[in-house]
Order: sequence, then C-alpha cells, then structure tokens
Amino acid sequence: MGRRIAVVLFNLGGPDGPDDVRPFLRNLFRDPAIIAAPGPIREALAWFISATRAKSAKANYALMGGGSPLRPETEEQAAALTAALASSRPDNDIRCFIAMRYWHPFIEETVADVKAFAPDETVLLPLYPQFSTTTTGSSLTQWRRTGGGPARIVCCYPQEAGFIDAYVRQIRETWIAAGQPDNARLLLSAHGLPEKIIDAGDPYQWQVEQSCAAIAAALPELADWQVCYQSRVGPLKWIGPATDDAIADAARAGKHIIVVPVAFVSEHIETLVELDIEYAELAQEHGAAGYDRVPAVRVAPEFVAGLAGLVEAALDGPAGLKPPGGVPICPAAHSQCPCRKETA
Repeated sequence: MGRRIAVVLFNLGGPDGPDDVRPFLRNLFRDPAIIAAPGPIREALAWFISATRAKSAKANYALMGGGSPLRPETEEQAAALTAALASSRPDNDIRCFIAMRYWHPFIEETVADVKAFAPDETVLLPLYPQFSTTTTGSSLTQWRRTGGGPARIVCCYPQEAGFIDAYVRQIRETWIAAGQPDNARLLLSAHGLPEKIIDAGDPYQWQVEQSCAAIAAALPELADWQVCYQSRVGPLKWIGPATDDAIADAARAGKHIIVVPVAFVSEHIETLVELDIEYAELAQEHGAAGYDRVPAVRVAPEFVAGLAGLVEAALDGPAGLKPPGGVPICPAAHSQCPCRKETA
C-alpha cells in the first residue's frame, strides 16, 4: 500500500501586484528573525519601514510587471518536483505544497492544506540551499507556531550535487556565450546579512562559502572568482565584500564580469532589478569589459533531481532534522545551526 507524502516547499514570497507591496514589506519587517526588537517596537518599525520604502519598492516591482515572479516560479518548481517524485515513487500519492513566509500562500494556510491532505509523511524542504535563522529558521518557527505537525526537515544543502552541477553548467554556458573571455571574473553573489546575525552563530555565511568553493572547484577555466554579498539595507554593518564594490573593482580592472546569484534558486527582485539593471549600469559606468548574469537554477534538471534526492533521503529513518549526509556539517562555532542546537 502506497504512502501519502506531503512535500512543503518553503520560500520568502513576494507581492503579486502593486497594492501588495506595502503589506508584504510590513510582514517582512515585523518578523523577529529580521528585526530583533521587543514586539511593540518591532511593529512600529515595520509600519515605518514599509511606509517609507513602499514607493521605491513599487517602482522596482514595476520593472518586473508590477509584482514578484517568485510564486509562479515556485509553482513551476513544485510541479517539476512532483513529476520527478511520481516517477521514482509511482505507488505513492505525493503532493507538493508551497509555503511562503511573508505573502500568500502563507505558512499557516499551507499547514491547513497539508492537514486536509492527511499525509502519512511530511517533508519540509526549504528553497534556501544555505541555512539562515532569517530564512529557513524563521519558516520552521512559523510552521511550528501555526500548528504544523511532525515532519522530516531538510535543513540545508549548500553542496548538494544537483544544485552545484546546475550552476556549474549554467556558468559555463554563460561564459561560452560571452565568447569565453580570458579576462573573466566570476562574482558569486549571495544576499547579505548584518554582521551581528553571523556573530551570533548563524551559519549562513560559512555555508555560502562552501557552495561557492564547490562551484569554483568544478570550473578551473574560471580561476578568477570571488564571493560577495548584495542587497544591504539599513545602518548596521553587513557581511562583505559588498557585490556593488566587487563589481566596481572588477570593472576598473578591465574584467569581463560574470555574476552568479548563488543563494537564489528563483528569480527575485534582487536578481531581475538589482543584478540585471542596477549592477549592470554600475559595471558599465566603471568600464567593465563585459557584464553577464547567470540565471537562477529554477527548474534546471540537475537541480530538480537534487531536490528529489533530498526528499528521498529525508524519507529514510525517523522523522526530524535531516542534515546533508545525515550528520551536522557546520563547525561547532555556528551555534544557530539547527543540528547544533538540537544536540547541544
């Protein structure tokens, strides 16, 4: 008798249209994982930030048609993963659910949908390859807070073979399409975080560096590479180097820049506006020999196969956390790693 299996894909979410931008921003900044302040202060800050940033954010979303492509792209990933799992497990009833942290379908909505499906097993699969308390950690907290039941939890997969292989292929294809420039510099760009979050034990930066090292090791023809971090906001000091600084430096050195959104598996405002428009203009202003951006892996067959493999591995053994290879990968200093916290 086959099993009923629910696979829940966690992602950030994004506004569907202009009227959604301000409430989306408010949901984002009222999350204690994003702004660590007492409740009333955090709520006031979320209201203020969403009000002051709404106009500029709407202008950026307008460049993408008014809303975020994240939900339709996540739906495509869910469909591709469902097909892959149906092929490997034809006797099982497998359904992929989408759970967004800051916009519809919210995690609490997905919890209700999963309960109605009444699965025998539930797998929580973040579409964040690298764990952070601000992304996967926040989603897991909300899952538990809103009544999500026991589950098999994929906490991270920064060096998963399909994820790495998909980016390696796409980087190589981008480089070849650019004419195989011998002065290329590969900039592996991830979303940044305030330094204080990393200093508190968040493993995100370390995991990003593991992803980048694995990608670079498979691309000996692109030996000039650098990890960098984008999207800084607010007055706090963020981890670096900053992507805009790295682009300016590479451009002034006469490099042909190839940017890789290494922590994004779908297209976001950060890729379609920040990387494709703002940073492309920056590269041109500083005299870059060329500028190309590698697409997010989206539904690349290697990546989808990798996600299916993560689900298969999560279904082995007892429920609970399922770190890569079955053992914690983060050094002990990263105390906010969920595996480290569980065994502390």
